[in-house]
Amino acid sequence: MARPPPLQELPPVYTPPARAASPQILAGSLKAPLWLRAYFQGLLFSLGCGIQRHCGKVLFLGLLAFGALALGLRVAIIETDLEQLWVEVGSRVSQELHYTKEKLGEEAAYTSQMLIQTPHQEGENILTPEALGLHLQAALAASKVQVSLYGKSWDLNKICYKSGIPLIENGMIERMIEKLFPCVILTPLDCFWEGAKLQGGSAYLPGRPDIQWTNLDPEQLLKELGPFASLEGFRELLDKAQVGQAYVGRPCLHPDDLHCPPTAPNHHSKQAPNVAQELNGGCHGFSHKFMHWQEELLLGGMARDAQGQLLRAEALQSTFLLMSPRQLYEHFRGDYQTHDIGWSEEQAGTVLRAWQRRFVQLAQEALPQNSSQQIHAFSSTTLDDILHAFSEVSAARVVGGYLLMVGPAPGTLPHPLPGAQPGSCFPRLCPPSPQLAYACVTMLRWDCAQSQGAVGLAGVLLVALAVASGLGLCALLGIAFNAATTQVHQDYRAHLGSTVQAPQFLQLPTPVPLQVLPFLALGIGVDDIFLLAHAFTEAPPGTPLQERTGECLRRTGTSVALTSINHMVAFFMAALVPIPALRAFSLQAAIVVGCNFAAVMLVFPAVLSLDLHRRHCQRLDVLCCFSSPCSARVIQILPQELGDRTVPVGIAHLTATVQAFAHCEASSQHVVTILPPRAHLVPPPSDPLGSELFSPGGSTRDLLGQEEGTRQKATCNSLPCARWNLAHFARYHFAPLLLQSHSKAMVLVLFGALLGLSLYGATLVQDGLALTDVVPRGTKEHAFLSTQLRYFSLYEVALVTQGGFDYAHSQRALFDLHQRFSSLKAVLPPPATQAPRTWLHYYRNWLQGIQAAFDQDWASGRITRHSCRNGSEDGALAYKLLIQTGDAQEPLDFSQLTTRKLVDKEGLIPPELFYVGLTMWVSSDPLGLAASQANFYPPPPEWLHDKYDTTGENLRIPAAQPLEFAQFPFLLHGLQKTADFVEAIEGARAVCTEAGRAGVRAYPSGSPFLFWEQYLGLRRYFLLAICILLVCTFLVCALLLLNPWTAGLIVLVLAMMTVELFGIMGFLGIKLSAIPVVILVASVGIGVEFTVHVALGFLTTQGSRNLRAACALEHTFAPVTDGAVSTLLGLLMLAGSNFDFIIRYFFVVLTVLTLLGLLHGLMLLPVLLSILGPPPEVVQIYKESPEVLSPPAPREGGLRWGLSPTLPQSFARVTTSMTVALHPPPLPGAYIHPASDEPTWSPVATPAASGSNNLSSRGPCPATG
Repeated sequence: MARPPPLQELPPVYTPPARAASPQILAGSLKAPLWLRAYFQGLLFSLGCGIQRHCGKVLFLGLLAFGALALGLRVAIIETDLEQLWVEVGSRVSQELHYTKEKLGEEAAYTSQMLIQTPHQEGENILTPEALGLHLQAALAASKVQVSLYGKSWDLNKICYKSGIPLIENGMIERMIEKLFPCVILTPLDCFWEGAKLQGGSAYLPGRPDIQWTNLDPEQLLKELGPFASLEGFRELLDKAQVGQAYVGRPCLHPDDLHCPPTAPNHHSKQAPNVAQELNGGCHGFSHKFMHWQEELLLGGMARDAQGQLLRAEALQSTFLLMSPRQLYEHFRGDYQTHDIGWSEEQAGTVLRAWQRRFVQLAQEALPQNSSQQIHAFSSTTLDDILHAFSEVSAARVVGGYLLMVGPAPGTLPHPLPGAQPGSCFPRLCPPSPQLAYACVTMLRWDCAQSQGAVGLAGVLLVALAVASGLGLCALLGIAFNAATTQVHQDYRAHLGSTVQAPQFLQLPTPVPLQVLPFLALGIGVDDIFLLAHAFTEAPPGTPLQERTGECLRRTGTSVALTSINHMVAFFMAALVPIPALRAFSLQAAIVVGCNFAAVMLVFPAVLSLDLHRRHCQRLDVLCCFSSPCSARVIQILPQELGDRTVPVGIAHLTATVQAFAHCEASSQHVVTILPPRAHLVPPPSDPLGSELFSPGGSTRDLLGQEEGTRQKATCNSLPCARWNLAHFARYHFAPLLLQSHSKAMVLVLFGALLGLSLYGATLVQDGLALTDVVPRGTKEHAFLSTQLRYFSLYEVALVTQGGFDYAHSQRALFDLHQRFSSLKAVLPPPATQAPRTWLHYYRNWLQGIQAAFDQDWASGRITRHSCRNGSEDGALAYKLLIQTGDAQEPLDFSQLTTRKLVDKEGLIPPELFYVGLTMWVSSDPLGLAASQANFYPPPPEWLHDKYDTTGENLRIPAAQPLEFAQFPFLLHGLQKTADFVEAIEGARAVCTEAGRAGVRAYPSGSPFLFWEQYLGLRRYFLLAICILLVCTFLVCALLLLNPWTAGLIVLVLAMMTVELFGIMGFLGIKLSAIPVVILVASVGIGVEFTVHVALGFLTTQGSRNLRAACALEHTFAPVTDGAVSTLLGLLMLAGSNFDFIIRYFFVVLTVLTLLGLLHGLMLLPVLLSILGPPPEVVQIYKESPEVLSPPAPREGGLRWGLSPTLPQSFARVTTSMTVALHPPPLPGAYIHPASDEPTWSPVATPAASGSNNLSSRGPCPATG
């Protein structure tokens, strides 16, 4: 059955006779909008005609241009710098970060490898000797890791981070210390002698066994070496650090161990220690003063009694610190061990990564399968590896996602050339699943020559090329791609902040646009492909062949331009979010959409034009070199005026179709051509909506298979399922149901309820993004991070003081700043027995210590005015410092020895001694400096102390330069939710602001302030972007539609979609971060795709609101639905991602967005338009003609067209069209079934109609088997 022409639509080429009274007038109040739109459509028409005339050239040049832009991907820059990705542009954090990098550089201090042990049975106490023994087993296996690279063996002692190695003048002691100096390992085993087993250093002295930390008693060793070397300075250094007997003076976890030293408190009793009691208050490294590991760093899930004593815990944690690649390179540069391998920083990184992988592997395999405990091991490299494996762009996945688009495309283009009979002589080959279901739903008519599978394939490939060219253009413009794990970087640093000051961050080469953008852009681009393809197959009758492409662009170009411009505006507005990674993503998406727009408007029409030429030549689809075995030539006869067959005014439309059938006569085997015209007139129904739409006012009678009487015949016909398509469904089923009064009320109630629920869901949306959402589930790294997040939520931060003020005169303000910061709720207080761990406190305490030694030496006479040789090392240091004046002309004043103190009664350092004493402290107390983490800039000069050298040069101590950078370290705890981070950030900022009033310039530094500060203004930026975008969408729609009323309804629906998507995110537990914000902002532009087509169809249709809404649905239901399905198919490949992060934050959110757009565009908006829609721009008015001219008499035996001379003034002229179709007999093997008459559209028997039956038809010859 030929497709009925749209209701109330006159053929565009029809013009009434010049002298006849005009039967219809296009009237309306919006003449300017009509003129402007007509002018714009005229431009599009000219563009389309030009493309069709030069389709080959346009296609070649377009592909050449897009291909050249795609080559720009070769120069793409992948940004992996953490701060460049997630720090707000131009913010105070950005300025502070720049200041830190300017002073300290970008090199990380160390990397960390961690072990967490938990019982298999949740809630079980882990503070038992057995559990600690299993922890020792795993930690020991990990600490003994060795890897062989570059012909060398690398173990923990070579690559670990060592803090504050002292400089000793005695060469033998210095070499021994270098080999023995322990690695920094934060472990609960340090409370016991077994902690020494993790230290792998050893030294050799003649006549003694190898010295290791398991048998090293520093006090005893110094006594033995005292007669042979001057070790007084070294002894004082150990005393200040409170090393004591180191590990051999601690209890043995297993006193039955044969190597348990006799000095252990439980060596003789053989009693197992009370683990909870020993761990109460934390543990110490080899230095009790500078290496104190607080309980929170070692134990998780702690429980205490009423007195605060530790009773139980549920988790243990040990952390191994390694050097950074730069430090490892510098440490071995020029060393004899690496001089022959071309040692480089890259090689140092390779060594570290290999060691880390082996570390995790051995630690996880250390415990037996049936153990009651489980070990979670972690390193930055293993997480790097697993994210790299899961983040790589899968070519199969990308190609599969694009192929999912190709299959449905032919099914969505079922209509042949206008007037052609879509006989299905050969069944269509079924596409593979899941294309089959979608193709079967969207396919109605299929003809071997009229199919457009190649168009669908070319369209999807064209969009793919446009995406590649857009990304290439971004690369040429210098827009950097960002790493797929940038959000992992954020939380990785944050969640490991307790033990990682500046870890080696993950740097993966896979950019976010290559993970998500191709599928998103594909869905958006194919929407327009479907729209143009549908419009191309639905060209108005009588459109000349050479104007088909121009007519297609004229009918759909406005919609495509409107949606594409809104998409670009949406993504550009999303770039208002001041997060660099998301800003780059938004700009890239906007540019890619722009390239899609150019491809759809310029190149794809050339593809359609070439396919039109193929169909006109009756060539097979895809295999265009072969002719179609089942062709249908079409001859279009232009409309003419109706003759003496008068038509009353009440008749809405008349269509007469004359089809010529060539078939075989059974008796003579001759081919007989029969022209059986049929005309049907429909009276005006009583129901307005039914008369205008649901009981069509015109009919095209399919006369194939008709013959007199009830004699049955067989013919070549289409499959039953081919008589149905989305437009048919929208016209005869969906629109009648939707536009009934009770259906409208139900739709409004349902969407109102959805909006109300979404408003409630919006209150459930929390800010933030958990790292466990990013790391793939089911991996050991995910298990580790989940456990760490539960038990060890600590974050290492620093309070940085800048330059621009006098540190020497601002000591009181610095102490007050530290005190106020320490009092914040989130700051973990140090134990009551431990002094604050800051450089200013360590510096002051050290001065007080050497002052006490000087006073003692002075009182005893060992130090005099003229000599300090007989005094102690500390006394001599104080002596040299007290005589400093700071005057270049008179640098020394010995009279000050008894008149001044290094620290006054108020606990302040004299300003004139501040920077001189700083030089002396940095050089003389390396352990204290390392523990303070001061990171001075400029660094104080080096100075070596020799109390026996009392020459003038040795007495003159160079003063340090004024400080421009220093920091106080802190630990934050109890930060689980984003609200906790925001509260901590606001408190820290308030403290710094108050310090600024006192003249101290300071700012907080660390992962919470670096990444969570974005949440202080994220919702504000989100609302700002949404509001600006809605306003821009209104202006764009109002400008292109030239109807503010319609633009307002579109914006209302878009705002509802955004609110509902935000609320659904709350119900789904999706937290608000920069990524969902970009999707929410972009949802406004994406939603335009589902609304503008319907609104434009409503605006340009005649009739009542209900009729116009129904007509809009009829013409846009199929392309909008196809576009939504294509978007879902493009997103379907994201569902196969191994990242829950990709699935939840991209696939789920974008799928919900697509479904919401489909529901709002095809249900809510038509209902709103049918109730509140603007008046039509064009109104059809019939006028009575006082004079009716008689047309010339028709020729004998022919059909007469025009008005009857006796036509009353109350009747109007109606147009009609005639189609002649030539159908050859069916081929053997074709699908044949008995044909029956098509149901008519309520025909009325009239003389004209019945008179046409005198032309009978002969039935075709029955098909032979």
